[in-house]
Amino acid sequence: MKKIIPLLLSCLFILSACNKESKITCKLISDGLGVNDKSYNASAWEGILSFYGDSVGDEKYFGTLYDSTVCNNINQYDLVLRQVSEENLDVIVLISFSFQHALDTVAKDYPKQKYITIDGSPSINPNVHNYLFAAEEGSYLVGVCAAAQAIQEDVQNPKFGFIGGVKGDALEDFEIGYAMGIRSLLPDAKICVKYIGSWGRPDLAAKKASEWYNSGVYAIYSAAGMSGNGAIAQAVSQRISGKNVWAIGVDKDQYSEGAYGTGKSAVLTSMIKRVDVAVIEGLKSVQNGTFKPDSTVLTLKEGSVGFTTSNLDLKDAVIKLAYKKQAEIISGRFSVPANYKNKEEAQNIHKSLNIEEE
Repeated sequence: MKKIIPLLLSCLFILSACNKESKITCKLISDGLGVNDKSYNASAWEGILSFYGDSVGDEKYFGTLYDSTVCNNINQYDLVLRQVSEENLDVIVLISFSFQHALDTVAKDYPKQKYITIDGSPSINPNVHNYLFAAEEGSYLVGVCAAAQAIQEDVQNPKFGFIGGVKGDALEDFEIGYAMGIRSLLPDAKICVKYIGSWGRPDLAAKKASEWYNSGVYAIYSAAGMSGNGAIAQAVSQRISGKNVWAIGVDKDQYSEGAYGTGKSAVLTSMIKRVDVAVIEGLKSVQNGTFKPDSTVLTLKEGSVGFTTSNLDLKDAVIKLAYKKQAEIISGRFSVPANYKNKEEAQNIHKSLNIEEE
């Protein structure tokens, strides 16, 4: 028996080593505030951790099999991407469309390096696979929720706000879907839009949210990474003071970010965008040898986007209506326009919505 125990321990060590060696190596490059933004980047990081069997706070393979780096300065995107491409990793994961221009230049100089991009554009390079999300579909549903909740609460002439991070086609899809969802129920509703130009300035989002809430805006949807947390914080403050206003989260269920009191949250619902699923699928393709240049769109049908029902203050009638709308989109009876599908159509719809952009 004494001889068996060391043998078993030796076998377990070998199996552990083999499991480690069988895994690919990767690095995540993000802008904004890195993997601690509690939103977009955090979801991507959770995907990487899940792939390696790790979790937040128990990152055993960090620094050996996987790592991350933050690049906030757009003028350094090219340099940072080249430096990481020299590390002989199996795959590099790029979060955000902001890296697209640098990637188009760098990827062709490193033809053997594989790249996975999230929310980029179909690449001209054969070593890039891009994952897109039908964010317009999920955004439409949270727009429906915001408008339906206002109707249920008998709010007179409700106004709505949208705060974006860095403006681009991908972010406009959030904006267009949200506005269409609201206008499907309240065709004359006023919708205010502000792009603050950063993923890491919650102070700017908080300032704008405070201004809007104080001017009678009922709900604000933020698609702005860490910046959006500033709008959520303002919603918490307003609700604590007795005002009937709401924040709408993005990418992850941000119910806990808006928590206050006992069992209360200022986040009415969140537009779920399973960035973690895209990252896992991309890493699996590299691991399994099935990686290929392409662009994959993840939609409501696969459960990759949607809305949350964590907040008990979200009315049952609102949830029922949103699920009805969701079924219509999945079945193809209704389609929400988007820039990646048909930019001309999306832009024409955008103009027709008469959204007030600041």
